[in-house]
Amino acid sequence: MENLSDIIWVASTWILPALLAITLHEAGHAFAAWKFGDPTAKNQGRVTLNPLKHIDPMGTIILPAILLLLKAPFLFGYAKPVPVNFGRLNNPKRDMIWVALAGPGMNFLLAYVCAIGIHGLVLFPELASNWLLANLANGLLLNVVLGVFNLLPIPPLDGGKVAVGILPNFLAIQLLKLEKYGFLFLIGVIFILPMISRALGYELNLLRWVHDGPISFVISLIAKTVGLH
Repeated sequence: MENLSDIIWVASTWILPALLAITLHEAGHAFAAWKFGDPTAKNQGRVTLNPLKHIDPMGTIILPAILLLLKAPFLFGYAKPVPVNFGRLNNPKRDMIWVALAGPGMNFLLAYVCAIGIHGLVLFPELASNWLLANLANGLLLNVVLGVFNLLPIPPLDGGKVAVGILPNFLAIQLLKLEKYGFLFLIGVIFILPMISRALGYELNLLRWVHDGPISFVISLIAKTVGLH
């Protein structure tokens, strides 16, 4: 029964933060695209904070749940991508930057909300306070991880779209051509490169660098900003 209670605790303190982090990331893209002139997402009912409108059953529910149950060292998930017709944006090359940044921006906003919410836990009984603290702490972590990771300048991540919007056209076109290989490249960098580097006596680990560097910095910055440190 102890194992079952542990599973219930983990599930109840990770599922909601993960669901909100993943789905509201897409809501950020949808809202920005609408504001910058493309009504495609708006017409499909995606300009909403309702997580149900953004859920992908496999990517938002099943995959994260499996990783949690297997106690994987990382949590991965995705929502239904927001449809954006970049040609309908007011200024496509410039506005695609803001649409891309809106997803991570939403995650950083949610991270701040989670951090601020920790101050209000004194209003709850101890048991409820402990459960809420776990949810808020996990929400803070997940949103910063999702926000920072998506800013890596690798298509099809949001950072790749930002790079396309910033770079001169001839370089942007070359980067766009890499988009269909983006996830294969990420898998290679995240999983294969560390294994090969360890075999050669080196340590090249993108996830560890992102965690120990940008992610830790942003979490610490948010904590200090809201008075948690």
